[in-house]
Amino acid sequence: MNRGTQAQIDPTAWQHNVQCVRQWAPQARVWAVVKANAYGHGVERAAQALSSADGYAVATLGEAIELRRLQPHHPILLLEGVNRAEQLADVVAYQLQTVVHCQTQLDQIRQSTAQRLDPHPLVVWLKVDTGMHRLGFAPSDLASARMLLASCPTVQLEGVMTHLACADALDQPEPTLQQLALFDACVRPGDRLSIANSAAVIGWPQTHNDWVRPGIMLYGSSPFAERNGVDLGLRPVMTLTAPVLAVRTVLAGEAIGYGHVWRAERDSRIATVAIGYGDGYPRQAPNGTPIWLNGQTVPLAGRVSMDMLMIDVTDLDRVSVGDMTELWGKRLSVDEVARAIGTIGYELLTRVTARVERV
Repeated sequence: MNRGTQAQIDPTAWQHNVQCVRQWAPQARVWAVVKANAYGHGVERAAQALSSADGYAVATLGEAIELRRLQPHHPILLLEGVNRAEQLADVVAYQLQTVVHCQTQLDQIRQSTAQRLDPHPLVVWLKVDTGMHRLGFAPSDLASARMLLASCPTVQLEGVMTHLACADALDQPEPTLQQLALFDACVRPGDRLSIANSAAVIGWPQTHNDWVRPGIMLYGSSPFAERNGVDLGLRPVMTLTAPVLAVRTVLAGEAIGYGHVWRAERDSRIATVAIGYGDGYPRQAPNGTPIWLNGQTVPLAGRVSMDMLMIDVTDLDRVSVGDMTELWGKRLSVDEVARAIGTIGYELLTRVTARVERV
């Protein structure tokens, strides 16, 4: 039995956000990024609600196989590729597409294609490192990577991609422009291209090309540090709620919680809420982090513990045991909460643990 702490998932918000992507990038096809259990929302729900996308993208082979069982026909892209040559058989068997980003993966492909008898093609995307310096071939190595793939008769080169490091910094365009120039210089006419993440979908229309790869915007959160998802016309998919467990009065000068990091400056009412870092709410959230309750935001008070946190409800007219707080969601943007904590909406959403009931 759950104690009432819930992540309420709104499928219609997913559908709305896909349509927003199509409005920003009307000529591009859409990879819906559903890695990390659909950013903590539940991949089974996401696969169904995002079925209007043209395909899905995940990080790991295990994620891809799970998703294939949920969606038998949609294209599925493995963003990091495989780690071992024997995994390529699963890529073909489950009709996945895989990114190839390094010489080791090329060697694995050459080894596996020389041995396997399966006539179905291994469908690959070549990834170019234009400045992220995380994964990808150097632009000068792309031509040799193409040649090696062309020598493998059962390999189909589907397209070429890169990943932008600073697309969210619209006021500092130079790094993105440099990456785009490098990419343009190494791709060929007729290549299918994929560049745009969420920030580029919104802020860099010249990157839309053949496929866009939206992630965080599909979940209603903003890729830009200074803006909320709702400001961009997006709708939050997750609303994280938890009930009040207790209400008590503390006198001026009294301290509460572990480490006594919050002390009452006046006689105060403190509500204890049934959520903590064991549920994924960050322990590092500082005093004053906003939480919604009974029509207004109230401040976090004291250190977050494993199962509970406390809020200062002195300025609310009435608070009772059982009243529901909203940690983020439809009334309180996850982006606003993330700024108060010093992180990003991506982290808050993906860290919500399995103990929190999804409804």
